[in-house]
Amino acid sequence: MMETLVLDIQTVGLTDDQFDQLCQHNSEWRIEQTAKGELIVMSPVGGESGKREASLIVDLGIWNRQTGLGHVFSSSTVFRLPNGGKRSPDAAWIANERWNALTPEQQRKFPAIAPDFVIELRSATDDLETLQAKMAEYLDGGVRLGWLFNPQDQRVEIYRLGATVEVLDLPIELSGEDVLPGFTLSIPIF
Repeated sequence: MMETLVLDIQTVGLTDDQFDQLCQHNSEWRIEQTAKGELIVMSPVGGESGKREASLIVDLGIWNRQTGLGHVFSSSTVFRLPNGGKRSPDAAWIANERWNALTPEQQRKFPAIAPDFVIELRSATDDLETLQAKMAEYLDGGVRLGWLFNPQDQRVEIYRLGATVEVLDLPIELSGEDVLPGFTLSIPIF
């Protein structure tokens, strides 16, 4: 299994159109770009990570379908964050009023919006510090709430805009707080 490849292209840079073309021509790869301009190429996840990720998306999607408060996105969605990052969380959610403020063309492309909520799930090949930096970048880009699941250490890190990171041991029940009203997620030991 390929590990994450980070390419420092800060001096060369990529326009948004070039980034779009790179992603389209290499659809078998998961490609992101940090706010600093580093290009990140990741291989697809394995079975265990894919199963865990799907379970989290299903729970979020069921809650969203019941409430109708917003839109759920998979790890295939690249968001153009206001800080310049182009990131793909494992799951994301955006409130209706924010999503509907985008034009149909903006919604079709890589949306230039920070999700309200993101989930990242650490896979066997993910470096924890890299994921923590990604979570910080989400907050810097305007994400209001984020959960970083770390099955290797049986922990979850909760990221809130303007607050210190909270680290909790699994199993746990998490609340969507005021970002996802009424959403709770019971996480057993992974």
